[in-house]
Amino acid sequence: MLYFKTAGESHGRCLIALVEGFPAGVVIDEAVINNDLKRRQGGIGRGGRMQIEEDRVEILSGVRRKVTLGGPLCLMVKNSDYKIDELPPVTKPRPGHADLAGAIKYHQEDARAILERASARETAARVAAGGVAKILLAHFGIEVFGYVKGVGGISSDKKITDMDAARQNRDLSPMYCIDADIEKKITEKVQEVGADGDSIGGVIEVIASGVPVGLGNHTQWDLRLDARLAYALMSIQAIKGVELGMGCGVAGRLGSEVHDEIFYEKPVKKSLTGGFKRYSNNAGGIEGGISNGEPIVARAYMKPIPTLKKPLRSVNLLTKEPLAATYERSDVCAVPAASVVCEAMVAFEIARAFLEKFGGDCLSEIERNYEGYLSAI
Repeated sequence: MLYFKTAGESHGRCLIALVEGFPAGVVIDEAVINNDLKRRQGGIGRGGRMQIEEDRVEILSGVRRKVTLGGPLCLMVKNSDYKIDELPPVTKPRPGHADLAGAIKYHQEDARAILERASARETAARVAAGGVAKILLAHFGIEVFGYVKGVGGISSDKKITDMDAARQNRDLSPMYCIDADIEKKITEKVQEVGADGDSIGGVIEVIASGVPVGLGNHTQWDLRLDARLAYALMSIQAIKGVELGMGCGVAGRLGSEVHDEIFYEKPVKKSLTGGFKRYSNNAGGIEGGISNGEPIVARAYMKPIPTLKKPLRSVNLLTKEPLAATYERSDVCAVPAASVVCEAMVAFEIARAFLEKFGGDCLSEIERNYEGYLSAI
């Protein structure tokens, strides 16, 4: 089974992603991973740490001459700001962070022991793991695309009709938006919030296109693809809500307004759906926990970063006296960066479901299984 674990601290020597279950025979282009790592560092509203780091992946195992061997992939991203042993203790926990709950749970008088691992710096390792998943998926025509849909209540309902144009717009945008009409408003809002010593959150949308019908499983709760995607996205630091397709909007609609009607047109070539088609996608590409061949559409809702230059009230861990919370160098807005992490996590979960359905020990075996499936539906 494909899965990954991460290791490392925010100011430790490095971050590690250990990927297990990845097939042999896949050519790994490090430039793909490094491009995603660079995007994760970008976006208006990022803090000073990103001016120190220059994230690049080093593949320590599982690859020979750029081709995977079938064993564990060990991916490392070094920290330029390595100084964990020199940093002062943290005794003024920040509301909204893991500081207090973690310090109590692990019997720590210094929340530094908690925040170093709880930090979103860990997501650099996730992006590296997602990068190898994206390389695998691309081989089968599956693309995962994430972008910023809105920040601080300023959002866009612009529909994507041309994925190439959307990707170009996002990559040219300092806020990773696809809608130029809201970009200036968002940028001004982020700058205003930063000047006031505050932080701001937003909404991220991730679209996976080229996904065939049949990924995921309806037979057990933990095999449902939508549940697994929600779990993956909710695991990202500061994400507080997830929805797929029409999402929470279904609660206020009639069934006839929500469900995507089914049509059939005999395919002239191999089809991701066997010829069945929809003219709407309110389900977001998943029905009954199984992909239905339409694009998978997920949204994640990110809270404002809990580290504020204008700190909130807190209590000293040792003396229990009231005071202002600790300020650690941080971002005003990390929504653009989080969109890259969301993209990585969705890619990894889809790759995992893809290998469960079509898996083999090597790429050629997976190709054979996939082609046989498409020929049969």
